[in-house]
Amino acid sequence: MLKGFEEYQKVGKDGFDASMRSFGEWTKGFQAIAAEMTDYSKKAFEDGTRAFEQLAGAKSAEQAFEIQSQYAKKCYDSYMAEMSKIGEMYVGMAQDAYKPVEGAFAKKTF
Repeated sequence: MLKGFEEYQKVGKDGFDASMRSFGEWTKGFQAIAAEMTDYSKKAFEDGTRAFEQLAGAKSAEQAFEIQSQYAKKCYDSYMAEMSKIGEMYVGMAQDAYKPVEGAFAKKTF
């Protein structure tokens, strides 16, 4: 009976350790995503400020329209690229967080 209790205790400890490692991976992933979003936000703000300055200096309506069109295209392209990158980061984070749990289940013998 003592051996069964020791096994049960070891399984519980292994599961807890795997959960903590998984939680650590989630935390690192969310920190990386937050840093990436902060960098993107700063860059988007700078691009918007630059576009506004160009619009303020436009000499004609055609020039203003061209500046706005270029800015809109750049915004769309950078947004789509950023969302693709963030999506890949989420997938990587989920895979990394699952590895400790997967390893704990692989060690289990039922």
